[in-house]
Amino acid sequence: MPESFALVRLLNDLFMSVEVKAFQSIGVVPTEAAQTAIKVNQALALELLVAIGMIAFFALVRMTLSVEKPNSAQQIAEMIHETGGGLADQIIGHGYERFQAFVTCIFLFVLINNLLGLIPGIAAPTVSPWVPLGLAVPTFLFYNYQGIRAQGFVGYLKHFCGPIWWMAWLLLPIELVSHLARMLSLTIRLYANMFASDMVTLGFFSLIPVGVPAIFLGLHVFVSMIQAFVFMLLTMIYLSLAVAKEH
Repeated sequence: MPESFALVRLLNDLFMSVEVKAFQSIGVVPTEAAQTAIKVNQALALELLVAIGMIAFFALVRMTLSVEKPNSAQQIAEMIHETGGGLADQIIGHGYERFQAFVTCIFLFVLINNLLGLIPGIAAPTVSPWVPLGLAVPTFLFYNYQGIRAQGFVGYLKHFCGPIWWMAWLLLPIELVSHLARMLSLTIRLYANMFASDMVTLGFFSLIPVGVPAIFLGLHVFVSMIQAFVFMLLTMIYLSLAVAKEH
């Protein structure tokens, strides 16, 4: 991210001053404190911007709800809600409503961050591997928490032990590794696809700057939507497996 990007400079000014003062309070000299302080990068700055934008959008929808004359923001929100709800109903089943807010926010957050790569001079935040990882970890924690909440710790642990009790010693470590690998899978899938899409688009812009790159911009939009949808879909599948009860 170029240093001239105003949002990055603003966040660094805000956060680094707090970090430097914290380091100085424990005896670190100012020059070392400035070097040790963690700087805000492009990906984090854009993520914060997207999060603020989503909060503002949902706040606007909430404050302007109308049954008789819904505005365009409400209509978009209702379309997203109905589409996501229908899919969640099919995959998760009964009680999907309590998970819909999470999976919808995941979809929108990933989609918007992916589409930011269409803006000249700005790389999509999801091109950085830390961003997909930062989404995969809370997703992993969320579906496991919901599984424990729905079935209790012992009941949820039985999922990892398999249907045959005397094979539990073998299946338990395999299932644990498999579940941990889901974080890696979510991270690599999103990162690798968005990185490849950005590189292809950039390459054709460099070779043929007129006409042809428009095709790959359209391809980038398609990849962005597919990857956001896949991330949401996998989240729903993991939730459905976590809360499913044995009969």
